[in-house]
Amino acid sequence: MFWVLFLLVAWAGVLTSCTLLLRAASHAAEPATDATAHHHDELNLYEAAYLAGGPARVADLTLLSMHRQRRLLLAHTGWATVVDPVGRDAHERSVLGAFGPDGQSPVPALRSAVAADDAVRALSERLGDAGLALPAGALLGLGDGVRAVRAATLLVLAMAAAALAVPTGGSTTAVVLPWFALPLLLGAGCLAIARFESHPYSRWASPAGQRLLRSLDREHGAGGSLTAVAVRGIRAVPDPGLRAALGCGNRGRIPRQRGH
Repeated sequence: MFWVLFLLVAWAGVLTSCTLLLRAASHAAEPATDATAHHHDELNLYEAAYLAGGPARVADLTLLSMHRQRRLLLAHTGWATVVDPVGRDAHERSVLGAFGPDGQSPVPALRSAVAADDAVRALSERLGDAGLALPAGALLGLGDGVRAVRAATLLVLAMAAAALAVPTGGSTTAVVLPWFALPLLLGAGCLAIARFESHPYSRWASPAGQRLLRSLDREHGAGGSLTAVAVRGIRAVPDPGLRAALGCGNRGRIPRQRGH
Protein backbone atom coordinates (compact mmCIF):
# COMPACT_ATOMS: atom_id res chain seq x y z
CA MET A 1 0.00 0.00 0.00
CA PHE A 2 3.03 2.28 -0.37
CA TRP A 3 1.35 3.76 -3.46
CA VAL A 4 -1.19 5.49 -1.21
CA LEU A 5 1.52 7.95 -0.17
CA PHE A 6 1.90 9.00 -3.79
CA LEU A 7 -1.86 9.38 -4.02
CA LEU A 8 -1.89 11.68 -0.98
CA VAL A 9 0.82 13.85 -2.54
CA ALA A 10 -1.20 14.07 -5.75
CA TRP A 11 -4.37 15.08 -3.89
CA ALA A 12 -2.50 17.65 -1.82
CA GLY A 13 -1.07 19.30 -4.93
CA VAL A 14 -4.37 19.42 -6.78
CA LEU A 15 -6.44 20.66 -3.85
CA THR A 16 -3.91 23.39 -2.99
CA SER A 17 -3.60 24.64 -6.55
CA CYS A 18 -7.36 24.54 -7.24
CA THR A 19 -7.98 26.50 -4.05
CA LEU A 20 -5.44 29.10 -5.18
CA LEU A 21 -7.12 29.42 -8.58
CA LEU A 22 -10.62 29.68 -7.10
CA ARG A 23 -9.54 32.38 -4.66
CA ALA A 24 -7.90 34.36 -7.47
CA ALA A 25 -11.02 34.02 -9.62
CA SER A 26 -13.22 35.12 -6.73
CA HIS A 27 -11.02 38.15 -6.12
CA ALA A 28 -11.11 39.08 -9.80
CA ALA A 29 -14.92 38.85 -9.83
CA GLU A 30 -15.34 41.25 -6.92
CA PRO A 31 -16.45 44.73 -8.01
CA ALA A 32 -13.95 47.48 -7.38
CA THR A 33 -14.72 49.51 -4.27
CA ASP A 34 -14.41 52.76 -6.19
CA ALA A 35 -16.23 51.57 -9.31
CA THR A 36 -19.01 54.10 -8.73
CA ALA A 37 -16.54 56.97 -9.02
CA HIS A 38 -16.64 56.85 -12.80
CA HIS A 39 -19.59 55.40 -14.67
CA HIS A 40 -19.33 54.09 -18.24
CA ASP A 41 -22.39 53.60 -20.39
CA GLU A 42 -20.28 52.72 -23.41
CA LEU A 43 -16.65 52.22 -24.36
CA ASN A 44 -14.55 54.14 -26.82
CA LEU A 45 -12.38 52.10 -29.17
CA TYR A 46 -9.18 52.40 -27.15
CA GLU A 47 -10.98 51.32 -23.99
CA ALA A 48 -12.58 48.37 -25.75
CA ALA A 49 -9.23 47.34 -27.23
CA TYR A 50 -7.51 47.40 -23.84
CA LEU A 51 -10.25 45.45 -22.09
CA ALA A 52 -10.41 42.84 -24.85
CA GLY A 53 -6.71 42.39 -25.57
CA GLY A 54 -4.57 44.55 -23.32
CA PRO A 55 -1.78 46.91 -24.44
CA ALA A 56 -0.97 44.92 -27.59
CA ARG A 57 -4.56 45.28 -28.84
CA VAL A 58 -4.42 49.05 -28.27
CA ALA A 59 -1.27 49.18 -30.37
CA ASP A 60 -2.84 47.15 -33.20
CA LEU A 61 -5.96 49.31 -33.18
CA THR A 62 -3.95 52.54 -33.32
CA LEU A 63 -1.81 51.32 -36.22
CA LEU A 64 -4.82 50.08 -38.18
CA SER A 65 -6.80 53.26 -37.54
CA MET A 66 -3.95 55.44 -38.81
CA HIS A 67 -3.52 53.19 -41.84
CA ARG A 68 -7.21 53.42 -42.76
CA GLN A 69 -7.00 57.21 -42.55
CA ARG A 70 -4.01 57.06 -44.94
CA ARG A 71 -1.78 58.69 -42.37
CA LEU A 72 0.35 55.59 -42.03
CA LEU A 73 1.19 52.85 -44.52
CA LEU A 74 1.39 49.23 -43.36
CA ALA A 75 3.14 46.85 -45.74
CA HIS A 76 2.53 43.10 -45.74
CA THR A 77 6.26 42.69 -45.11
CA GLY A 78 5.78 44.05 -41.59
CA TRP A 79 7.13 47.57 -42.10
CA ALA A 80 5.29 50.85 -41.48
CA THR A 81 5.87 54.23 -43.13
CA VAL A 82 4.72 57.64 -41.87
CA VAL A 83 2.51 59.68 -44.20
CA ASP A 84 1.10 62.30 -41.83
CA PRO A 85 3.52 63.11 -38.97
CA VAL A 86 0.88 64.79 -36.79
CA GLY A 87 -0.73 62.67 -34.07
CA ARG A 88 -4.34 63.37 -33.17
CA ASP A 89 -4.25 61.79 -29.73
CA ALA A 90 -1.75 60.43 -27.22
CA HIS A 91 -1.74 56.93 -28.71
CA GLU A 92 -1.06 58.19 -32.22
CA ARG A 93 1.70 60.42 -30.92
CA SER A 94 3.29 57.42 -29.23
CA VAL A 95 3.25 55.62 -32.61
CA LEU A 96 4.85 58.53 -34.41
CA GLY A 97 7.43 58.97 -31.68
CA ALA A 98 8.58 55.38 -32.16
CA PHE A 99 9.61 55.92 -35.76
CA GLY A 100 13.19 56.55 -36.73
CA PRO A 101 14.38 59.68 -38.55
CA ASP A 102 13.64 58.08 -41.93
CA GLY A 103 9.95 57.68 -41.08
CA GLN A 104 10.01 53.90 -41.29
CA SER A 105 9.92 51.19 -38.66
CA PRO A 106 9.14 47.47 -38.31
CA VAL A 107 5.67 46.84 -36.91
CA PRO A 108 6.94 44.77 -33.93
CA ALA A 109 9.02 47.70 -32.70
CA LEU A 110 6.05 50.06 -33.02
CA ARG A 111 3.75 47.65 -31.20
CA SER A 112 6.16 47.28 -28.30
CA ALA A 113 6.69 51.04 -28.03
CA VAL A 114 2.97 51.85 -28.09
CA ALA A 115 2.08 49.09 -25.63
CA ALA A 116 4.63 50.34 -23.11
CA ASP A 117 3.83 54.04 -23.56
CA ASP A 118 2.44 56.28 -20.82
CA ALA A 119 -0.76 56.72 -22.83
CA VAL A 120 -1.61 53.03 -22.42
CA ARG A 121 -0.63 53.13 -18.78
CA ALA A 122 -2.99 56.08 -18.21
CA LEU A 123 -5.75 54.21 -20.05
CA SER A 124 -5.15 51.19 -17.85
CA GLU A 125 -5.36 53.28 -14.69
CA ARG A 126 -8.55 55.00 -15.83
CA LEU A 127 -10.28 51.72 -16.59
CA GLY A 128 -9.09 50.26 -13.32
CA ASP A 129 -10.45 53.22 -11.37
CA ALA A 130 -13.78 52.77 -13.17
CA GLY A 131 -13.93 49.12 -12.15
CA LEU A 132 -13.88 47.96 -15.77
CA ALA A 133 -10.38 46.49 -15.88
CA LEU A 134 -8.95 43.91 -13.52
CA PRO A 135 -6.28 45.21 -11.17
CA ALA A 136 -2.73 44.02 -11.83
CA GLY A 137 -2.81 41.86 -8.70
CA ALA A 138 -5.87 39.99 -9.96
CA LEU A 139 -4.25 39.39 -13.35
CA LEU A 140 -1.12 37.99 -11.77
CA GLY A 141 -3.15 35.93 -9.29
CA LEU A 142 -5.20 34.28 -12.03
CA GLY A 143 -2.09 33.51 -14.02
CA ASP A 144 -0.36 32.05 -10.99
CA GLY A 145 -3.43 29.96 -10.18
CA VAL A 146 -3.66 28.50 -13.69
CA ARG A 147 0.04 27.68 -13.72
CA ALA A 148 -0.25 26.03 -10.30
CA VAL A 149 -3.14 23.81 -11.45
CA ARG A 150 -1.23 22.83 -14.57
CA ALA A 151 1.78 21.90 -12.47
CA ALA A 152 -0.42 19.92 -10.07
CA THR A 153 -1.98 18.04 -12.97
CA LEU A 154 1.48 17.03 -14.15
CA LEU A 155 2.29 16.08 -10.57
CA VAL A 156 -0.66 13.67 -10.52
CA LEU A 157 0.66 11.97 -13.65
CA ALA A 158 4.13 11.73 -12.12
CA MET A 159 2.78 10.29 -8.89
CA ALA A 160 0.69 7.75 -10.81
CA ALA A 161 3.77 6.63 -12.70
CA ALA A 162 5.74 6.40 -9.45
CA ALA A 163 2.96 4.40 -7.80
CA LEU A 164 3.06 1.86 -10.60
CA ALA A 165 6.85 1.63 -10.36
CA VAL A 166 6.86 0.49 -6.71
CA PRO A 167 5.38 -2.64 -5.17
CA THR A 168 1.62 -2.17 -4.84
CA GLY A 169 1.08 -4.64 -2.02
CA GLY A 170 -1.12 -6.91 -4.07
CA SER A 171 -3.12 -4.09 -5.66
CA THR A 172 -3.40 -4.30 -9.42
CA THR A 173 -2.97 -1.52 -11.95
CA ALA A 174 -6.72 -1.55 -12.51
CA VAL A 175 -7.16 -0.72 -8.81
CA VAL A 176 -4.42 1.92 -8.51
CA LEU A 177 -5.02 4.04 -11.61
CA PRO A 178 -8.69 4.95 -10.94
CA TRP A 179 -7.65 6.53 -7.64
CA PHE A 180 -5.29 8.85 -9.50
CA ALA A 181 -7.93 9.57 -12.13
CA LEU A 182 -10.00 11.48 -9.57
CA PRO A 183 -7.44 14.23 -8.77
CA LEU A 184 -6.51 14.32 -12.45
CA LEU A 185 -10.13 15.01 -13.41
CA LEU A 186 -10.39 17.70 -10.74
CA GLY A 187 -7.32 19.52 -12.04
CA ALA A 188 -8.39 19.21 -15.66
CA GLY A 189 -11.89 20.37 -14.76
CA CYS A 190 -10.58 23.51 -13.04
CA LEU A 191 -8.47 24.34 -16.09
CA ALA A 192 -11.45 23.80 -18.40
CA ILE A 193 -13.66 26.06 -16.29
CA ALA A 194 -10.98 28.76 -16.19
CA ARG A 195 -10.67 28.54 -19.97
CA PHE A 196 -14.43 28.66 -20.50
CA GLU A 197 -14.92 31.63 -18.18
CA SER A 198 -12.32 33.70 -20.05
CA HIS A 199 -13.80 33.02 -23.52
CA PRO A 200 -14.37 34.94 -25.71
CA TYR A 201 -13.33 38.04 -23.77
CA SER A 202 -9.89 38.37 -22.30
CA ARG A 203 -8.62 38.35 -18.76
CA TRP A 204 -8.03 42.11 -18.86
CA ALA A 205 -11.68 43.04 -18.27
CA SER A 206 -13.61 42.84 -15.02
CA PRO A 207 -17.14 41.39 -15.11
CA ALA A 208 -18.49 44.92 -15.61
CA GLY A 209 -16.02 45.50 -18.44
CA GLN A 210 -16.95 42.21 -20.07
CA ARG A 211 -20.62 43.16 -20.06
CA LEU A 212 -19.79 46.38 -21.92
CA LEU A 213 -17.63 44.45 -24.38
CA ARG A 214 -20.45 42.02 -25.12
CA SER A 215 -22.87 44.89 -25.69
CA LEU A 216 -20.41 46.71 -27.94
CA ASP A 217 -19.70 43.56 -29.94
CA ARG A 218 -23.41 42.87 -30.49
CA GLU A 219 -24.17 46.41 -31.61
CA HIS A 220 -21.11 47.46 -33.62
CA GLY A 221 -18.81 44.47 -33.99
CA ALA A 222 -19.85 43.39 -37.48
CA GLY A 223 -17.52 42.89 -40.42
CA GLY A 224 -14.04 44.35 -40.38
CA SER A 225 -14.89 47.56 -38.55
CA LEU A 226 -12.48 49.09 -36.08
CA THR A 227 -14.88 48.05 -33.33
CA ALA A 228 -14.60 44.44 -34.44
CA VAL A 229 -10.81 44.71 -34.41
CA ALA A 230 -10.85 46.27 -30.95
CA VAL A 231 -12.99 43.46 -29.54
CA ARG A 232 -11.80 40.45 -31.57
CA GLY A 233 -8.27 41.36 -32.61
CA ILE A 234 -6.54 41.31 -35.98
CA ARG A 235 -8.41 38.18 -37.06
CA ALA A 236 -11.34 40.56 -37.70
CA VAL A 237 -9.32 42.41 -40.37
CA PRO A 238 -10.66 41.26 -43.77
CA ASP A 239 -7.54 42.22 -45.77
CA PRO A 240 -4.98 39.38 -45.60
CA GLY A 241 -2.18 41.83 -46.40
CA LEU A 242 -3.04 43.94 -43.38
CA ARG A 243 -3.36 40.85 -41.20
CA ALA A 244 0.11 39.85 -42.34
CA ALA A 245 1.50 43.29 -41.55
CA LEU A 246 -0.02 43.42 -38.08
CA GLY A 247 0.67 39.75 -37.40
CA CYS A 248 4.41 40.07 -37.97
CA GLY A 249 4.94 41.16 -34.37
CA ASN A 250 2.49 38.90 -32.62
CA ARG A 251 5.18 36.40 -31.74
CA GLY A 252 6.89 38.94 -29.52
CA ARG A 253 5.87 39.43 -25.91
CA ILE A 254 4.31 42.72 -24.93
CA PRO A 255 5.22 44.15 -21.53
CA ARG A 256 2.25 43.75 -19.20
CA GLN A 257 0.97 46.79 -17.38
CA ARG A 258 1.53 46.06 -13.69
CA GLY A 259 -0.34 48.92 -12.15
CA HIS A 260 -3.61 50.77 -12.61
